[in-house]
Amino acid sequence: MDKLRLTEAAAEAALLLALVALPAAWRAFDPAVAVVLAVMLVVLTAGTYALHAVTFDCFRLTGHGENGQFSYTQGED
Repeated sequence: MDKLRLTEAAAEAALLLALVALPAAWRAFDPAVAVVLAVMLVVLTAGTYALHAVTFDCFRLTGHGENGQFSYTQGED
């Protein structure tokens, strides 16, 4: 488990929850809402971590980016 990747995923999940869910839930904030937000943080962190791990490990295994030229399209540049 990559600690830097996990930290990045947790920060992204926390930012998303702080911008979207927390303002909506602030007026009715109680322990049940806190538990729901904590579970959402864990789920979002795990999903982001998995997506980053698959993407970047795939790039590493296939050799993309080693030559410094990365294209988002499949065509020849």
